[in-house]
Amino acid sequence: MSYISKPIAHHPALPKNALGLTHREYEGSMSTLCAGCGHDSITAAIIEACFEMDLPAHRIAKISGIGCSSKTPTYFLGRSHGFNSVHGRMPSVTTGANMANRDLVYIGISGDGDTASIGLGQFCHAVRRKLNMTYIVMNNGCYGLTKGQFSATNDKSSPSKKGEANPFEAIDLCQMAIQLGAGFVARSFSGDKRQLIPLIKAAISYKGFAFLDVISPCVTFNNHAQATKSFEYVRAHNQAIGRLDYVEPKEEITVDYASGESKAVTMHDGSHLILHKLDKGHDPRDSNAAIQTIRENAAKGEVATGLLYINEAQQDLHDVLATDDRPLNVLPMSELCPGSKALEGINARLR
Repeated sequence: MSYISKPIAHHPALPKNALGLTHREYEGSMSTLCAGCGHDSITAAIIEACFEMDLPAHRIAKISGIGCSSKTPTYFLGRSHGFNSVHGRMPSVTTGANMANRDLVYIGISGDGDTASIGLGQFCHAVRRKLNMTYIVMNNGCYGLTKGQFSATNDKSSPSKKGEANPFEAIDLCQMAIQLGAGFVARSFSGDKRQLIPLIKAAISYKGFAFLDVISPCVTFNNHAQATKSFEYVRAHNQAIGRLDYVEPKEEITVDYASGESKAVTMHDGSHLILHKLDKGHDPRDSNAAIQTIRENAAKGEVATGLLYINEAQQDLHDVLATDDRPLNVLPMSELCPGSKALEGINARLR
């Protein structure tokens, strides 16, 4: 994969935040994702959130796994710490980094395959341990890097690009996060920046495990397979000498609607996604009500978006384990390695 750097020079009149930084200081390399991909919209929202919060980039650690979503940390916060881990293992890498340096802001980027399939066990334990991090899932319901197979979050009976219906029930990561003890759970849509940016800011500010599931349309694998201008149809009827691959550029899907309303969003293939934005009548402090809200909207074919649940009194992993208030990387060697007698005492407690 190639990385295309953006020009260093920028207009001197660009707006600056309290740190004297512009948006450009929060950007990364040029995106190599498909034009119109919802993941790029989420990337832009993360950039805007960090800019508005006046976060110094060198105090942020962005960690990802494998997948289209896990490529996106290359496209934001180019001056931050970053680690691209193996498939589904982002939570354990983040746990290790967090335990070593509690002073950094940890943003974990994952996808529906990286989290709900190969990384499901890692996700569950990061939630129950109340790891102090912002965990963002870019959820498109398919495996974009391996030609669009169903992911575990794809709705039952939702057709693939070849028209085949998904025979399995979907895993609802928000319900699972609430049941496992996440203190902050929200859902949004990549094209709704008015809702998404405040949710990202709130998640980053939360002390504990903050989970954000963002529905993000895949522009390449949701095109109608039966259409004569679809990629599959043309390939099947084209007598080309060489096999070429081209992804038609798409327009970004955006929405703007009020709290308490529902909105039908037309996807690139003509299908519709119905979003329902929660209003003030929803109590985000009631976990049972949050799960019921998710289920009631799902039964109507709608996706509930907004802050679903929050526990303002949750302790994070450092509080649970009563770790030192100082990051481990600043402790002197005498405290990190206290000697054989201290080790014998620790082993004795485990016997």
